[in-house]
Amino acid sequence: MANTFGIYIHIPFCKSKCDYCDFYSLAGQEEQMDRYQRALLTHLRSFGPRMKGWVADTVYFGGGTPSYYGEKRLREILSLIQRLFTVSRQAEITVECNPDSVDWRSMARLRRSGVNRISLGVQSADPQQLRCLHRIHSPKQVVQAVADIRQAKINNLSLDLIYGLPGQTMASWEDTLHKAMSLSPEHLSCYGLKVEADTPLAHQVSLGLSLPDGDAQADLYLRAVELLQQGGYRQYEISNFAKPGRESRHNLKYWTGREYLGFGPGAHSYFGGQRYAYPRDLEGYLQAIAAGAAQLEEIQPITPPEQAREYLMLRMRTLRGIEEWEYRRKFGLNFEPIARRLEFFESHHWAEQSDHRWHFTPQGFLLSNTLILELLDAQSGTIQEQTYWKELIGQPDSDQDP
Repeated sequence: MANTFGIYIHIPFCKSKCDYCDFYSLAGQEEQMDRYQRALLTHLRSFGPRMKGWVADTVYFGGGTPSYYGEKRLREILSLIQRLFTVSRQAEITVECNPDSVDWRSMARLRRSGVNRISLGVQSADPQQLRCLHRIHSPKQVVQAVADIRQAKINNLSLDLIYGLPGQTMASWEDTLHKAMSLSPEHLSCYGLKVEADTPLAHQVSLGLSLPDGDAQADLYLRAVELLQQGGYRQYEISNFAKPGRESRHNLKYWTGREYLGFGPGAHSYFGGQRYAYPRDLEGYLQAIAAGAAQLEEIQPITPPEQAREYLMLRMRTLRGIEEWEYRRKFGLNFEPIARRLEFFESHHWAEQSDHRWHFTPQGFLLSNTLILELLDAQSGTIQEQTYWKELIGQPDSDQDP
């Protein structure tokens, strides 16, 4: 069986920068698009010969706003990927879009090129909330965009929504959820608004902009879980809900520790036992590619103890969760300290066990950052104990020869 991996393509261009956005994206840089396209294609070509024996089973265009970048450029990138790499015939190929930059002809051309999934940035059905976030689309454009996507015969659609917005009430959030479900997407992502440092939203909050507090955000989240479940959307990750079989295969790679390659400034990769990223610097990226090699930052080898920590951190984000004997087989570590913490969480209705797998409840997902830290603390003692005994008897900490 061939090794599989995902490909992430970062498109750092936007028509307008949203007030809450902390992703690496740039507005007003359209003149750099052609130059960036050449650099990105060059970067991809440099990886083609290295990937013999690997099959790409997901491709994800994120940003930024890939749909604003233009379907012609996206098709050129995808065509090169299909020539350079072995791409599965069943690959999930996703493009992120904003409602204001969607039309059915461009969607149809993308579909014919292989795109079979669209992720649409809706955020809210309330025009005032959209304006407050500096979103440039309207609720009417959302409805039209979905109609265009369906007319283009793309049958895998995800909608992004945000809760905890300025002026958002339970009634307005329920209205957004009902309107989103009325569009019959296969997938929904619901994210709590975070005030990131050095964003326009952070400045507005410092001047007195009021946001729903933590308790109100929790109520909004739990209501979303309830309504989406009633609508047939199964929660499979903290923020993600899907019809059966329509989970995001690409994003699941991040949460289950599978390998992927990222291309573009700000893109991250996990491959060959390392995590690394490219700097969030468009000009630096362009110059580095022109000089023959993209510069890396945040290079982090993933040691066996780190793999064990990531297993807890990432898989406990998902409804599939973790399983004792899977953990023991992978890492050779004692599960008992973790089991004791999970049993304590279970007594507080924060975690539960299904088919021998532990996972958080919706109430537990609300506390997941704190609860995962407790699990990591329980784990650290077993890792230290294992290291002590290996050092005592002279065994290496990895599969490599000492």
